[in-house]
Amino acid sequence: MITSVRAGALTVRGISVGGVYTSLHVPELDVLLDCGIALRSTAGVGTLLLSHAHADHAGALVTLLGIRALHNRSKPLRVVLPAETVEEMNRALTAMSALQRWPFPVELVGLEPGGEVALKGDLRARAVKTYHPVPSLGYLIYRRVAKLKPEHVGMPGVEIAARRKAGDDIFDIAEVHELAYATDTLIHVLDREPDLLRARVLLMECTFLDERKSVEAARAGCHIHLDEVLPRAEMITNPHVVLMHFSQLYRPDEVPRILAQRLPPELAQRVIAFSPGGHEWPG
Repeated sequence: MITSVRAGALTVRGISVGGVYTSLHVPELDVLLDCGIALRSTAGVGTLLLSHAHADHAGALVTLLGIRALHNRSKPLRVVLPAETVEEMNRALTAMSALQRWPFPVELVGLEPGGEVALKGDLRARAVKTYHPVPSLGYLIYRRVAKLKPEHVGMPGVEIAARRKAGDDIFDIAEVHELAYATDTLIHVLDREPDLLRARVLLMECTFLDERKSVEAARAGCHIHLDEVLPRAEMITNPHVVLMHFSQLYRPDEVPRILAQRLPPELAQRVIAFSPGGHEWPG
C-alpha cells in the first residue's frame, strides 16, 4: 500500500493519489508532508507541513493524532500551515476533541510566504506561495553552511583555524536546499519561486499527463499538467525530481511509461514517478 522511493540521500514514503489523499514522510528530515491519510508508521514524526486544508491533504489529521495518543506521544505534534487557516483548524480540532472526549494536543504554527520555522538539527523550512483556491503554501527545507570565501579556498587548515580564532571574516554563509515541496498549485510557482529549482530534491505534483485532461481544465482546478512542465524542462535542474499526485485517470503502471515517453531524456533520467505500479491505486 505504501510507496517508497529513494531520491539522492532522501527517502520519500507514503501515498499520493490526486484528489483522494496525499501524505508523504521524509524520515531523514523528520517531516510529514500533508496528512490526507494517516499512516501508522508516521506517528512519531516531529513536524507536519500542511500545504493547505483540503480534505485530501489535511483530512486525516485527527486520525494521526489519535494514533499518536495510542503510542503515548505526550509531546504535541507541531503542525505548520498557512497562517489564514490556523483559527479554523484550531476550532475544528477543538470540536473533534469534544466529540472524542479526548484531547488532541497540537502546536499550530501559521506561516505566511517567506516565513520560516526551525526543524530538527540545523534544518529550517521556509514557506513559499503556491496557487490554489484556498490558502496554500509550498515548503523549502534547507540548512545554512559556512563556506570559505573564494579568496581563501586552498588555505591550510592550521591557518584557517588561526584566523577563525582571531575572529577574521573568512566564511560566507550559504543555504543548502535539501527538499522543495509544491503541490496543488499552478505551474507559476516554478517561475516565481526559483529557489525550488535549486533544491537537491524537488517533490512536485504533476496531476495530469496527457490529452485525457486539457491544460485549461488542469488550470481551472489549480493543478499542474505535464504539458506545462515540458516547456520548462531546461529550468528544472534539480538532481532529483519526484513527481506525484497523479490523477486516477491513469493507472499506476501507466505513469512511468508516459513520463519516459514524453519527458526529454536529460530530465527523464532525473525524474522518479511516485507511483506504486500495478493496475490499481491504493485504497
